[in-house]
Order: sequence, then C-alpha cells, then structure tokens
Amino acid sequence: MTDPTALIGRTRARAVETLSLDSTGTRNALSAALVTELAAALTDCGEDPDVRAVVLTHTGTTFCAGADLRDPPDPDALVALLRQIVELPQPVVARVTGHVRAGGLGLLAACDIAAASTDATFAFTEVRIGVAPAVISLPVIPRTDPRALARYYLTGERFDPAEAVRLGLLTATADDVDDALAPVLDGLRRSSPQALAETKRLLTARVLETFDRDAAELTALSARLFSSPRAREGMTAFLERRDAAWVV
Repeated sequence: MTDPTALIGRTRARAVETLSLDSTGTRNALSAALVTELAAALTDCGEDPDVRAVVLTHTGTTFCAGADLRDPPDPDALVALLRQIVELPQPVVARVTGHVRAGGLGLLAACDIAAASTDATFAFTEVRIGVAPAVISLPVIPRTDPRALARYYLTGERFDPAEAVRLGLLTATADDVDDALAPVLDGLRRSSPQALAETKRLLTARVLETFDRDAAELTALSARLFSSPRAREGMTAFLERRDAAWVV
C-alpha cells in the first residue's frame, strides 16, 4: 500500500524508477524531511541492479519551490543530496511540468538529463530574500553558460524553458514532455548498466571536482547568509507577501 504520509511517490515501469516530489502543500519545497526521504529513495535505486534509470518528477504545478523557509534542510544534507544525484550509478532524468525556483534548480542541474514542458518557468530567487544560490552552485555553475547565468543569478528574474535550454539547465523542452523523453528512456533501456555507469562517470567528473573543491566553503556561506538579519527580513517579507525593506 502507498504510504499517505510519504513525501516521495515511487513507481517502476520497465526498469525505470520514477520518484515524484509529493508535498504539494509546500509546493514541493525542500524541507528537512523531504530531503531525507528523497535521499533514502535514491539510495534504494542506486543499490538495485534492476533499476536502469531514475526519473525525478513532481505532483502539482510546481516541481520544487526551493528551500522550505519554515523547515529548511541542513546545508550539509542538501550538498549530500545533490552529490548523490550526480554520483548515482544510474542516469537521473528530470521531468518538469511546472515551476522551478531556487533550490529546485539545484536538483535540476544535478540530473544528467532534464526536460520540461513549454509552460514551465524558472527563477533563481535567492537574491530577493537576502541570500545567495550558494550550495546549488555546485552542480549549476559547471553545467551552465556563466555569462548567461549571471543575469538570472543577480536579478532573480523568471525565465522560460527555451532560455533554460540556452543556459544549459535543460536538455529539451516540448509541449508534451513525455513525448520528448520517450526516446531518451528507450535509449537508456537499451544501454548496458555498466556502460551507463562508466559513461556517467566521465560526464560528471568536472561537476564532482567542484563539489570536492568548493562544498565546504559554499555550505558555510549558505549557513552564514541564512542566519543574517537581511535574510530574516527577506524571508519574513516573502512569507508576508510584501516587498523586503531594501526594495526601492
């Protein structure tokens, strides 16, 4: 039976395990509990030889709203989750049919392949609440165009799937995301598990170098910013649906 309290839905079809973020009441925000549960589900997949690939998707209209401001995950736990996606022996494919904000873009960047429907929207909103996209930079920066990324990191503006493809955050966008992913999943099912794991290792080497070099510094930066007076004002303003004090 399905656990009604679970934050991660799980299904399997033809060796592809689908993990669905399922906390629609918080717009699938990254709470401590959701991060823990997703990490456990990924561990199960990584240890299961019958899983050829993992699809990471969502229920509701939002893939992930970023960190849960009322129950945020420990920065070290978020780093560990992002690294786990990058290091998982199976390819991880993001399937997005809704909005992605802040920390959710870290999940997207950690995945090996990512596709979104054409009505999805994206934004690095951290600067608008007084923090920085610190921890999620570990997978985001190595996989994106730095000049194009600078605009959205610094302004918090929303952008569309076509722009996300240009940045390098998405592999593809389509009206029907499942049609776009069908040949991808077919290709993964036709591939040797050993070959997939070793090929993924080649592709993620530079990303993991960034984790090894910068994780401790960016975790400390995240913790410092989230505990600052400016961040408290920014998060309070967000929860109260008003402009922060610094808006001019």
